[in-house]
Amino acid sequence: MRAAALALAAGAFAPAAQARVLLKQDEALRLAFPGAAPERRTAYLSEEQRKAAERLANARIESRVWTYYVGASSSGARSYAYFDTHTVRTMPETFMAVVDESGRLRFLELLAFHEPDDYLPPARWLRQLDGRALDGSLFVRRAVRNITGASLTSQALTEGARRVLAVHRMLHAAPRSDP
Repeated sequence: MRAAALALAAGAFAPAAQARVLLKQDEALRLAFPGAAPERRTAYLSEEQRKAAERLANARIESRVWTYYVGASSSGARSYAYFDTHTVRTMPETFMAVVDESGRLRFLELLAFHEPDDYLPPARWLRQLDGRALDGSLFVRRAVRNITGASLTSQALTEGARRVLAVHRMLHAAPRSDP
C-alpha cells in the first residue's frame, strides 16, 4: 500500500511529457509549395545507390525506398520535399527538407520532436542550413554551429540534411555524357 502511494505521489510530481507534433505533413507541404499541388513520388534506390549515398552523406541510410514530393513555383522552378525521421537521443524527430533544382537546401522544417523541449532547436539555428549544399562543410563545428546543451539534436539534424541531399543527388543527378 505504501509503495503504491509513493508511486502515485511520484507520478503527480513528474514533469509532463513534452513530445509534440509541431506541424502536420500537409501543413509542411503547403509551406514548401504554396498555392501548388505537389506530386507524390516513390523512388527505389539500388543497393549500389544506397551505399554511394551513404558515402556522400557520411551517414547511415537504412531505407532504399524514399517517398518525396515534387512541385513547381509560379516561375517554373522545381523543388523537392523529403521527410526524414530519426532518433536524436532516445526519442524520434521528423523534419521536412526542401531541396531546389541545384541540389541545395531551400529550407528545413521540424515537424515532430519527441525529446524534451530543452533539446528543441530554435528556428534561427535551422535557418543556418538554408541554401547549404552537400559538401564537406555541412557538419557541426564546420559551417554549422552547435546548439549549446543540445549537441545531439544539432548532430542528428545536420546528419539528416546530408542524408536527404545525398539521396536527392542519387535520384536527380544530371546524366553524364560520355565523350
